[in-house]
Amino acid sequence: MYQARMLYNRLKKRFSHLKKWARKNGIGAFRLYDRDIPEIPLVMDFYGGSDADGGCPRDAAICCSLYKRPYEKDETDEGEWLRAMKDSASSALGVRPERVFIKQRQKQRGVSQYEKLNEFHSETIITEGGLSFKINLSDYLDTGLFIDRRLLREMTRSESKDKRVLNLFSYTGSFSVYAASGAAVSTDSVDISNTYLNWAMENFALNGFKAELVKNYFSAKPQSGGRELHADSSGKPRGYFTSLQNPHKLIRCDALEFIKKAIEEKMRWDVIIADPPAFSNSKKMTDVFDLNRDLTELLIDCLSLLAPGGKIFLSVNSRRGVPSADDIEKSLRGLTPALNSRVTDLSRRIADEDFKGKKIPKAFLVNLV
Repeated sequence: MYQARMLYNRLKKRFSHLKKWARKNGIGAFRLYDRDIPEIPLVMDFYGGSDADGGCPRDAAICCSLYKRPYEKDETDEGEWLRAMKDSASSALGVRPERVFIKQRQKQRGVSQYEKLNEFHSETIITEGGLSFKINLSDYLDTGLFIDRRLLREMTRSESKDKRVLNLFSYTGSFSVYAASGAAVSTDSVDISNTYLNWAMENFALNGFKAELVKNYFSAKPQSGGRELHADSSGKPRGYFTSLQNPHKLIRCDALEFIKKAIEEKMRWDVIIADPPAFSNSKKMTDVFDLNRDLTELLIDCLSLLAPGGKIFLSVNSRRGVPSADDIEKSLRGLTPALNSRVTDLSRRIADEDFKGKKIPKAFLVNLV
């Protein structure tokens, strides 16, 4: 098959380039192929780094996603085509065929992007930034680590020393682990899924940190004093933050509900990470969330939780109608004139070597000046 040969040649060339960069920088997972050839609408991520000789380790794996075609293709023909592409990838990189995982992506609504694809599972541990993370190669559309956010995680780590960090829509907690490794005073990771909070606990443990699952976060009583201790005159958070012995907390809650409650309690954080889904109508949530519609309101609420001098790192996981930094800044200043906010587009700064020239979800830094 002609396309299989084209893919083989492209993967050989890309891997030869990226494996040296990945090994030098301690990166165990990277984007190998991203619809580089129009006739082959696949995205391939490589997991496993490279061995001492620059080849593939025995446990290396490829996660391959087929995006919905703009036309209909016979299901049998598509299956045969995918098998040919899988064999081509396996042969090009020397990855065992059973370690090439094929997934089909479509526009996701609600929680369907988080539902299991298989009853069996295949897991591995990869390194990134001197840290270790558990990867699930088989069960879900996403593996547990968004590799296009790699440099954004590093950026938040550099801002976390002696800071209190809030990670909203925290998924498997990778941003929180980075913050902990950057000497954050505390991390609060908020997600609605028990599965992902437990996964986050494993990621903390892999890196020598102990995290604690917390229920009824807002009913925890401060060790001293009353609610006036939640934030002192400098905006530094106290109260609930210091009431629990473990500084790294995993909180099961609808993130939007958590934000509203935290505002009521006048709580503050120094660094806030917001990585919301493009859309969610999960039954566990109190309302339907649409990022394109609700982005400004989300940021205004997050600014209300920000301590003086604090920063918000925002990921916008939508490719439709994403506003510019100037547009976001104008909206915020128009609706909250008392808050002198500044918005900076980080998208180019976080495009690592494997994403150069590729379209990735935008990211912004929002801070008060």
